Amino acid sequence: PSGARVPDVPGSFRVAAVQASPVFMNHDATVEKACALIAEAATAGAKLVVFPEAFIPAYPLWVWWIPAGRTHEMRELYAQLLTNSVVVPGPATERIGAAACAAGAHVVIGINERNVEASGASIYNSILFFGPDGSLLGKHRKLVPTAGERLVHAQGDGSTLGVFDTPLGRLGGLICWENYMPLARYALYSWGVELYVAPTWDRGEPWLSTLRHIAKEGRCYVIGCCIAMRKSDIPDRFAFKAKYLDTVPEWINAGDSAIVDPDGKMIAGPASNQETIIYAEVKRDALRGPKWQLDVTGHYSRPDVLQLVVDKRVRAVMRTEDLVAEQKQ
Repeated sequence: PSGARVPDVPGSFRVAAVQASPVFMNHDATVEKACALIAEAATAGAKLVVFPEAFIPAYPLWVWWIPAGRTHEMRELYAQLLTNSVVVPGPATERIGAAACAAGAHVVIGINERNVEASGASIYNSILFFGPDGSLLGKHRKLVPTAGERLVHAQGDGSTLGVFDTPLGRLGGLICWENYMPLARYALYSWGVELYVAPTWDRGEPWLSTLRHIAKEGRCYVIGCCIAMRKSDIPDRFAFKAKYLDTVPEWINAGDSAIVDPDGKMIAGPASNQETIIYAEVKRDALRGPKWQLDVTGHYSRPDVLQLVVDKRVRAVMRTEDLVAEQKQ
């Protein structure tokens, strides 16, 4: 959905990466927590607030511990995840949109999204983009779930790949290891992404180096945001906790959220082993000047040698035709 550039915001503005843990597998409580964190970040001056991958109602971390053949254990957890997943649009998007509006901030948040356009029984790993007026600008569904995630998440299509023109700049992003897909990154660069969000479950090296590489390559600000989770954040009623996580350290995920400038320099974070919000200032001039040296989809491209084709068609599983109506025409 990129188009003509909206007017620039002069000077600089603040962005935030919310490193928090969801209220595990509790849709309503996690939405409530997200709204409170949006308000907190806005009070600190943030005009863009970014949440981690699959924040509502939780990242399905059990896929990395429960053997794939344990189908009954997987079914039980999947059913609970599906029940607590997000319908887009729906009550959860209305509540988050209202929080974004009250905060006067853009919000990007990771969700588990139910496929209500079809069976309603599959889940996408998605991120939602909200404007400061509370509007849902759009969503992106992860193109390729990573390894164990394929036991839970479906594949998105090219129809949700894009950037959004905002008063802050062109906003877009990819989810976790989608950021290791060079052509997906190149598509965002081609659409002129300036504020690049990277919600994730990954942390440490080489992930942090990846964030720096993307910022340097795309000459954009990169906001990497991850869940910081302890074992104690998972209620004891979930049997997999005692069965599979007994020897796992208390901090299941350290977080390591970070914000990087267009020169590849880390300007906030990484924040580790804590729930926190990190902030950084985006300088408008820094979105332009560095491209004098490197603009990978401008003067540093060679379309006579290398080109990218992006298929933006919606891949619907069903199309209906009203034959009666056609016969009457």
